[in-house]
Amino acid sequence: MRKWNAILSMGILVLFLIHAIAGGFQLVGILSGGSQVLKILAWFMMILIVIHAIIGCKLTADTLKACKQSGTSYFKENRLFWLRRISGFSIMLFIVCHLLIFTNTTTDGIVRLHLFEGAQLATQILLVISIAVHVLSNIKPLLIALGTRGGREFLIDILLVLSVLLVGMAIAFIVYYLRWNVM
Repeated sequence: MRKWNAILSMGILVLFLIHAIAGGFQLVGILSGGSQVLKILAWFMMILIVIHAIIGCKLTADTLKACKQSGTSYFKENRLFWLRRISGFSIMLFIVCHLLIFTNTTTDGIVRLHLFEGAQLATQILLVISIAVHVLSNIKPLLIALGTRGGREFLIDILLVLSVLLVGMAIAFIVYYLRWNVM
């Protein structure tokens, strides 16, 4: 099950990169409208995320069962484990907000987005932060699960690219907020 979860994670990561780059370009006004292919990829990514969350819940339940059977939880020693679980859960909450904000409504062929003010900006920045914590804390175990050898340099490259991308996403949300509320 862990191997399948690692493969799912890689698929989610690739689709996330496509979604983040295309979405960032749309938010800052470089690309107009969403293409049907990008929408299909986004919904496919959502399906993968749900499956990933189900597997994560199963693995967490197995861990909690083992802790109960052993009589010790070692919470302090397992902080990274809990960080991964809590950040994953927070991502799910903020994805719901993301869907509510960016699911388009069409009236007479004209695409209209929902209101994007301070609260919406805050939820999207928190989504970016949650993704950063979750992905950055899980990238090393993911590479190990996929059998990557000598991946230290590879790991640093991935972390750099993801960090730049996540900062770019946060900036795109801020630019969109400014375009919506100031311009």
